[in-house]
Amino acid sequence: MSYFDIITNELYEAFSIEHLALTDESFMHNVPAGTESHFKLIIVTDDFLMTPKVRRHQSIYNVLSQTMQDIHALSIQAFTIEEFNLNPKIIHSPECSNRDKK
Repeated sequence: MSYFDIITNELYEAFSIEHLALTDESFMHNVPAGTESHFKLIIVTDDFLMTPKVRRHQSIYNVLSQTMQDIHALSIQAFTIEEFNLNPKIIHSPECSNRDKK
């Protein structure tokens, strides 16, 4: 099973998710082709109501604690349903500065 599938499954088991978008951004980094090492997560759930952003991230990292030992990076944007509907502010990832270095 791919890390993409593992991350998705673990999050759906832990949270009542309204929307989830997981993107494998490994191709944007200096890693071998086919490597799953860098991911971007957009997660929308009312499980985050009244929860500061830092705690949201901590809860996600807690759920993914085993998987995080095997991947390099996870960029997280965590919203409540209302926050996402009003103004999601999706941040686009930049290319890695080491991408073309050997």
